[in-house]
Amino acid sequence: MADLPPYPPIDPTTFDLIIVGTGLSQSILGAAAASAGKSVLHLDPNPFYGSHSSSIPPTGFSSFLCPPELSTGDRLLTHRSVYSDVDIVPEACPEDSRKFILDVSGPRVLFCADKAIEIILRSGVNQYLEFKAIDELLIWDEGKLESVPDTRSKIFKDKKMRLQEKNLLMTFFKLVQQHAQEEKKISNDDLQRPFVDFLTESRLPERIKKIILYAIAMVDYDQDEKKFCKHILSTKDGIERLVLYNSSVSRFSNAPGAMIYPIYGQGELPQAFCRRAAVKGCIHVLRMPIIDLHVDESGQYRGVKLASDQDIYSDRLVLDPSYKIPSDMKKSNPRDSLSDHPENPNLTDSYTKVARAVCITGTSLRPDVSNVLVIFPPQSLFPQQATAVRALQIGGNMAICPPGMFVLYLSALCSEAVQGKESLQEAINALVNLGSDNTETSGSISDSTSDAKNAGARPVIWKAFYVQELVEGHYDAICSAPTPDGRLDYDNVILATIQLFENLYPEEKFFPETPAEDSDEDADANVNLEPES
Repeated sequence: MADLPPYPPIDPTTFDLIIVGTGLSQSILGAAAASAGKSVLHLDPNPFYGSHSSSIPPTGFSSFLCPPELSTGDRLLTHRSVYSDVDIVPEACPEDSRKFILDVSGPRVLFCADKAIEIILRSGVNQYLEFKAIDELLIWDEGKLESVPDTRSKIFKDKKMRLQEKNLLMTFFKLVQQHAQEEKKISNDDLQRPFVDFLTESRLPERIKKIILYAIAMVDYDQDEKKFCKHILSTKDGIERLVLYNSSVSRFSNAPGAMIYPIYGQGELPQAFCRRAAVKGCIHVLRMPIIDLHVDESGQYRGVKLASDQDIYSDRLVLDPSYKIPSDMKKSNPRDSLSDHPENPNLTDSYTKVARAVCITGTSLRPDVSNVLVIFPPQSLFPQQATAVRALQIGGNMAICPPGMFVLYLSALCSEAVQGKESLQEAINALVNLGSDNTETSGSISDSTSDAKNAGARPVIWKAFYVQELVEGHYDAICSAPTPDGRLDYDNVILATIQLFENLYPEEKFFPETPAEDSDEDADANVNLEPES
């Protein structure tokens, strides 16, 4: 390929593992394999780290979402984009566009007690990362943004709840805490029932049920529509999500709430794991696609041909989800999908797409905070809204945009692109129309087409809509990593990566060493991830 840089030949030419794509799953896998003593070659056709988990400037959005076709060799490795229905307005990027770093897979946060934090600490990559707290969690309720009463102090400050309702909610949260501490266990029969029914029998009012289901347990689907709901959350899973949320609140000294976000964007996470892998001997090469597979006479995988025309050999290969594995190299194993992890049977989702949107704005949703998560429960925007919409506003203090500017990420699971984009547009319209009638919010964001009606509001300066296909990871003769899913956290990605590692190396431990055993002396950013004493 004529546009490839003049890389010297890769030496050695044989590795235990070749990984293609530097998405979060592949980067964690590469760091784990290198930490287990495996020789790893990590390739990426992009000129930056992160792949589908990257953070890139607006100028690179269109080319990343709509990449040119890659030329392939005789075995015709099919490479396709997992994105469709891309709509960027305006096509011209905003001024100072290089000062913006936009997450491709947003909205995303990390809960302070979730699996991602556990892996970050166990692997030692926290020495390369820094986080800040999400300032506030809001829910869209009857046309207004309302604070979520997720702590004792917020419950008693909530003006919409009567005293009796506050006492009921406090009693319910106490029950959850007692169950987690095994002081008062919820019966097995109740744990197997739908969580929405358990909440109803706890005499919680509809508004509080909605808050618990969609803003704390982060459920995607309308739990009241059991006949049409794609996934009914059990009480067991619902309680576990509430315990996780409660355990996350104030766990770290720099995060009074439950959620944190990496400074410089979510793309810092795969870069940190790649850096950790490099310390353990992994070789990384960017701008380097693979164009062919090498197989022996029996059809077994043996290696790859790079776009530089060099042949590299390995025992194992893990592909980016945008590559389609040749059908004649797949096995007929009914449990070769990474969605079959015993800890998480719900990785597979009947909604096969996630609609995403990114907006650059000049006004915060709340005048006193920069980093805000907004939850739009199902049917809160319009009757046909089948899944929850999540909107995450990140401000300049996260170093992803200039001071005084904000980036708004939105997502919604969908089965059809038009369905998902409609939900996102309605959510943007709802935030646009926040105005004088909403006494809790001063200022609003408005679409550039409606400036005349919102003379006092700054417009949405730039926005991108796109639909991402949900692709599961796959373990077989050749493995593939999963795409980012539609969840707010990374738990599914972490579980799929752990399963992939265990399938590849069943005798090895996943990040066996403690972070203190070795560190990168050049690390210049240290995250405060020490629990409160």
